[in-house]
Amino acid sequence: MHEVSLMATAVEVAEMHAREAGGTRIRVMRVRIGAASGVVREALEFAFDAVTVGTMAEGAVFDVQVVPTLCYCSDCSEEFTPASVFRECPTCGSFTADVLQGMEIELASLEVT
Repeated sequence: MHEVSLMATAVEVAEMHAREAGGTRIRVMRVRIGAASGVVREALEFAFDAVTVGTMAEGAVFDVQVVPTLCYCSDCSEEFTPASVFRECPTCGSFTADVLQGMEIELASLEVT
């Protein structure tokens, strides 16, 4: 489960930023994960509970925002939300590898005290 290692790294980064801000506790940790990132939201939430024990984030609210996939078709210059993993343009039928959003895994914000 790669979500555990992702979350362990995210918590380390969050603690570093919290300390830099003069905080001693992380109250809320917000992350953004892309729908096409390969990260399973439920597994990430489970990993958060597991890796925050004994850290500044123990007991924090974990807020996950899922970012929808948005693609760009270079054949017809349309932006679209793909209906499947094949990313077929609904306007012209071309397949694209141009993903504008939906691949991100991002620590979006923290609330610290």
